[in-house]
Amino acid sequence: MNILDIKRYFQSFLLIGVLFLMNSCSNTAKKTKNETEKITKKVNTYPSDVIPFMKEWKILLGDGTHTEELVDYAKDDFFYVEKENDIDWVVYKTPNSGITSKTSSNTRTELGQKKHWIPETGGKLTGTLKVKHVSTSGDARVAASYSVVVGQIHSDEGHENEPIKIFYKKFPGHTKGSVFWNYEINTEGDNSGRWDYSTAIWGDNMSVVGETPDTYPEEPQDGIALGEEFSYEINVYKGIMYLTFTSDNHKTVKFTKNLLKSDFSTKEEIPEQIWSLYAVIGRDGVERENAYAGEIQYFKQGAYNQTNGKSPDKNIVWSTGSETYGGDIAKQYANGCYAEVWFKEATVGEGTDPNND
Repeated sequence: MNILDIKRYFQSFLLIGVLFLMNSCSNTAKKTKNETEKITKKVNTYPSDVIPFMKEWKILLGDGTHTEELVDYAKDDFFYVEKENDIDWVVYKTPNSGITSKTSSNTRTELGQKKHWIPETGGKLTGTLKVKHVSTSGDARVAASYSVVVGQIHSDEGHENEPIKIFYKKFPGHTKGSVFWNYEINTEGDNSGRWDYSTAIWGDNMSVVGETPDTYPEEPQDGIALGEEFSYEINVYKGIMYLTFTSDNHKTVKFTKNLLKSDFSTKEEIPEQIWSLYAVIGRDGVERENAYAGEIQYFKQGAYNQTNGKSPDKNIVWSTGSETYGGDIAKQYANGCYAEVWFKEATVGEGTDPNND
């Protein structure tokens, strides 16, 4: 091989080396880009990033999905995070009709506390939220129409009744809705005579309804609008339930309810609200004297939609006759037949002495 051939060979080898190096750099760049995209996908914000108590809960979604592992968990259209004005919110969304629990006709995207307790040992739940949407279909005569429950205590034995449910309700065409809380009696004997006593926080209580399916009562002047923030605290300490409700531009409201001794253990103690609201469905039971004493309880939080497709002819208090589009969730979402609640803060833990708070 002469010098010229050696020179040509060396030039060819050098060219091949340059091309190989360029290709390697290109592959490295592609790999780095893919890895970056993969990392970006991993750090999407989950509800557990916003409210870190999710390990304390399980959840049931409006499509029937159930999971007990909520750290780094989300599901589009039901349980996810939205950012608004640089604030992350956990969204709970559920249709009027889907798949729900065995003890309810109403759908929910709602947390259920894993830890259980009795009123004597107590517990505390807090939440700061805004309701973004309630169903726009329903029957105005039905007390539960156009409402959603955003927090509750649920019993896990006996009748499995609820010492408290916190509602938001807004009639179509109104700007402001009502926030109220219901106490369901722990019925003496069988549970066929059960009822809820409703207390207004801002706006009206549950018993304020329309005279016909399509006529609405007067809008509450001190109500809460869709998208307006409010907070609640349910603190059960040594058998007493202490409730605190706060919202900017509204007065702070507090209540106290004994869960160990009934206020409704005789017919004479049944409030007038119950006779006027529940008389037509024959519910006029009394509560056992020791109320919820010694009974296992747990907290729930999220969006428990109170609208359903059941006929008001069957139950004028709870069967709202809402549109469900045959259970088609996409159609319900597209036509306003759903509930949507956003939380930015929440805590759960032991009950505390209210005198030391």
